[in-house]
Amino acid sequence: MKQSSTLFLKLAVIIMGIPVLALCLFLLPNIVKVAFGEAADGATLGYMVLGILTLMYISAVPYYVALFQAFKLLNYIDKNIAFSDLSVSALKKIRNCAITISCLYLAALPFVFFIAQWDDAPGLVLIGLVVVGASMVIAVFAAVLKKLLQEAIRIKTENDLTV
Repeated sequence: MKQSSTLFLKLAVIIMGIPVLALCLFLLPNIVKVAFGEAADGATLGYMVLGILTLMYISAVPYYVALFQAFKLLNYIDKNIAFSDLSVSALKKIRNCAITISCLYLAALPFVFFIAQWDDAPGLVLIGLVVVGASMVIAVFAAVLKKLLQEAIRIKTENDLTV
């Protein structure tokens, strides 16, 4: 496979990481300041916002682990070792990270629902459901790819032993 196609995908993986990093460094700290001010006034809404923001920060860790594993997988493709246990392991880690992100946002949905009712903004719950759904789709896709890759490795090993 040409390295230009994997180079494009590597660039896409890096570009996917930049907005989340900017969100964690610039936007979320400002929201935390406002939420701390509300929590100091005794508003339960401030505590709920802090809880959701904490889950957002925690979910950034498996997100970057998954991006790193995707980057490693592209490197394996460049080195022509895509059909190896290393690739299977990377896909398994991507699946686990996607499940973790989905579970974190699923745990945050009751808080989001409360905030959406308070602010009369039902779209917030929909956004939370989209994140949960998207990460579950990624988890299922990674699991299917992992099974296909394991089967391809098994067939390749049988063919290598036959010849």
